[in-house]
Amino acid sequence: MFKELWRQRAELIAADLERELRATKSLDENLLRAMEYSLLAGGKRLRPILLMAAADSVGVSGEKFIKVADALEMIHTYSLIHDDLPAMDNDDYRRGKLTNHKVFGEATAILAGDALLTLAFEVALRQKEVAPEILLEVLKEISTAAGVAGMVGGQAIDLHAEGVKIDFATLKLMHLGKTGALFRAAIRSGAILAGATAQKLESLTCYAENFGLAFQITDDILDVTGDEKILGKPTGSDAKNLKSTYVSLTSLDEAKKLAAATVEAALDALKNFGDEADFLRELVKYLVAREK
Repeated sequence: MFKELWRQRAELIAADLERELRATKSLDENLLRAMEYSLLAGGKRLRPILLMAAADSVGVSGEKFIKVADALEMIHTYSLIHDDLPAMDNDDYRRGKLTNHKVFGEATAILAGDALLTLAFEVALRQKEVAPEILLEVLKEISTAAGVAGMVGGQAIDLHAEGVKIDFATLKLMHLGKTGALFRAAIRSGAILAGATAQKLESLTCYAENFGLAFQITDDILDVTGDEKILGKPTGSDAKNLKSTYVSLTSLDEAKKLAAATVEAALDALKNFGDEADFLRELVKYLVAREK
């Protein structure tokens, strides 16, 4: 049931993303092809699915909010395109395919990322059946998460940390921004769109923060133990780039224990929810068992 719902919603999101791209007018067709190359390359669609699941957990079908969900995936994809650039992580593969700049060139890849980031907010504003003040609140959540107090700020810390051993607190701050902020925004946005009470929003925020941490610790573990063919990208890149990770600052065993403890904290945050939050429960447990 859990995986089937995930598959169904991933397909729903992918189809709507494709419709949005088909309706997008670009002055340059090659730029549109570069956007499509990365946005429609598959992936877990985790952030939009989290938004939907959060709405489900407070009693409203998350599929109702697909345009805001689309926007989250566009923002995530822009960040991946830029993350892979030579000036950033300099990666050649993403999701088993050549990275955007390897196919379209560095300049076009930068512009494709820029275009997806800006298109995201245009698409989100097409969301129907949401009061304008609620939609504005959600867009503030998402824009803050994507900016200097979130993803961009976390990426800046990451760049400065290359080749430097940072402490645990700095590592956690970096990933709260780079990885965790958009997860937090996805879950909070779904809850806000669905009209969550203040108490439920607080509980879901706690879940989101632990979810993001568990996801990042597991990513660090997979960079050491994962199979490149399953992951769709090279392993060992953290060590190659001399990056501090939860594995390098503790150990593989300690990182696994920390991931398990973080999952338990996420589950505990949902203790006052009924079976409408089961997808969120299954998802965070899946995190520590995943292979990609």
